[in-house]
Amino acid sequence: MKRSLFHDFIKGFVEENPTFRLVIGMCPTLAVTTSVVNGFWMGVAVIFVLTFSNVFVSLLRKSIPDDIRIPVFVILIATPVVIVELVMRAYLPAMYEILGIFVPLIVVNCIIIGRAEAFAYHQPVLNSLMDGLGIGAGYTINLMVIGGIREFLGTGQITIGSVSFPGTPLFEPAAVMLTPPGGFITLGLLMAALNIAVARSENRKKARRAA
Repeated sequence: MKRSLFHDFIKGFVEENPTFRLVIGMCPTLAVTTSVVNGFWMGVAVIFVLTFSNVFVSLLRKSIPDDIRIPVFVILIATPVVIVELVMRAYLPAMYEILGIFVPLIVVNCIIIGRAEAFAYHQPVLNSLMDGLGIGAGYTINLMVIGGIREFLGTGQITIGSVSFPGTPLFEPAAVMLTPPGGFITLGLLMAALNIAVARSENRKKARRAA
């Protein structure tokens, strides 16, 4: 049965959302999401690496011996990670310093390796491309939402570039939101909200089918 390219793209937003449904890639999710901007650039890096690795794993899948597939995946993933690291060092040095070790650690990110193993190794190139873009885009949105909530509650405003919204904090910031406990609280609440919404949607569908 031919897979839908559109479904392979959109499934990363809810159905196979890497953060809130599959619960993978938690270390960088909690570590870098202290602001919207941090989440955005980390997400862009993951999109590039995931899409690149998915495409090349799919292209070479029939030539990769099954018993050494994981080391081969790591080699294929390491190439775009090095590209991202060099580009960020050259053009976004301040952001590279903020993201730190989590940029080179993309090479062992569970999301990247997981998609190579579970999807790209078994699917055609176009499907793998859409899977990489969709899962990566879903992950980027996750990081930005978590980062936005933590940044707003932790500083009283959201800063993008040199502009802050609102200009003056509207309340006394809760600095704990910029610490690891704040990350866990935000992640847990968002995860619960999405899963409750999905469960209710599935129950409504079952009720309509039964009627």
